[in-house]
Amino acid sequence: MARVVKVFRTLRNHWKKSTFAVCVFSYGGYWLYGKHCDSVLRREACLVAREFGRQQIAPQERLRKATVILNPAACSGKANNLFEKNAAPILHLAGVEITIVKTDYEGQAKKLIELMEQTDMLIVAGGDGTLQEVITGLLRRPDQDTFSNTPIGFIPLGSHNSLSPSLHLLSDNKVKDITSATLSILKGETVPLDVLQIKGEKEQPVFALMGLRWGAFRDVAATISKYWYLGPLKTNAAHWFSTLREWPLVRDVSVSYLAPNLRPPDQPPQKHPRPNLLYRIICRLKNYWSPPLEEPPKEEEPEQWEEQQLSTLELFIQTHNKNPVERRVNDSLMICAEPNNFSVGEFITVGNKKEEDPTLFTKNSTKLEASACQLHLPEGAGGFYNIDNEEYEAMPVEVRLLPRKLRFFISAERREQLLSQMQ
Repeated sequence: MARVVKVFRTLRNHWKKSTFAVCVFSYGGYWLYGKHCDSVLRREACLVAREFGRQQIAPQERLRKATVILNPAACSGKANNLFEKNAAPILHLAGVEITIVKTDYEGQAKKLIELMEQTDMLIVAGGDGTLQEVITGLLRRPDQDTFSNTPIGFIPLGSHNSLSPSLHLLSDNKVKDITSATLSILKGETVPLDVLQIKGEKEQPVFALMGLRWGAFRDVAATISKYWYLGPLKTNAAHWFSTLREWPLVRDVSVSYLAPNLRPPDQPPQKHPRPNLLYRIICRLKNYWSPPLEEPPKEEEPEQWEEQQLSTLELFIQTHNKNPVERRVNDSLMICAEPNNFSVGEFITVGNKKEEDPTLFTKNSTKLEASACQLHLPEGAGGFYNIDNEEYEAMPVEVRLLPRKLRFFISAERREQLLSQMQ
């Protein structure tokens, strides 16, 4: 008992050192526990991947090949380490032959994709910027019709991963997100995604999966990081300071758009049996003696553009990829414009919500459904667009929808969750 009393007396007499030691040991224990949990997640994912690797293949079959576009600068320069520790072992255990291509500078992924050879699957390990460069380079290729059939996997390693919630179940654990995204690639379930083709007057087209954002909320979001020293108040402060510099922050824009197209039914590809030899001979003789008449070329009907003048705080042209399994009547993009009568308080409140999810819009916003649209900015209107969270100089552009252009790997659990939200 005397020894216990002596220990407590020592701790009381040296309470500063004791407090510091408790903090250090607590943090160390928490850090070690986190490392242990990450190791368990990796082990479980590798056990699942090993079952894929044990599957027998026919003698004439070959191992699946995957080309990985990796951005080492993503996740504050930790992307290479995260991929090598969490994703690469899973792919190797599953028997996938991977070729890792690392990017050294911005824009290099576009050039690498233009030179890429045919592969069984394409894996993008990075963030929104890397993903946009990859799909832009892919769809600029002259043989893009062939390469667009290549399934694409997305491993979220960037600071912004806007597409990830549409494909995977997300958590607060980076290792869990990476391993679950890698396993969804191995399981092979895919979903078609729409693509936006955004073209200026002179520039080559840029392609996006989520949308184009322009307006006051976008401009403020780009400055929030400057107020890091305000901690949790930085978002409110950025919106409030912007109203002090200029108010109201209304933008005028002219939007021309085409009506949406009906979506054809989803039909699995069917391979019809080849007719017998006698039937094929009769058809050839019939076509030889009485060849079919050539139909005159049909004149294309002129596109019926509708125009609308908008006065808005923010304009967002977005796809429906937020819920890619939703059954829709039309193939369309959405033009969403916020009203121009916000008060300063409403501007700050809505800005906080948009910081968490930029696709959210208020009840009084204008929403137009279209298959294509043209933005005509007034003279002197500067600023920038956000195209899939990448900054581009604002200019008049034409945005066209490429419905169900690319196929991405999706986890079965996330698909079921999205389907349940629709019911």
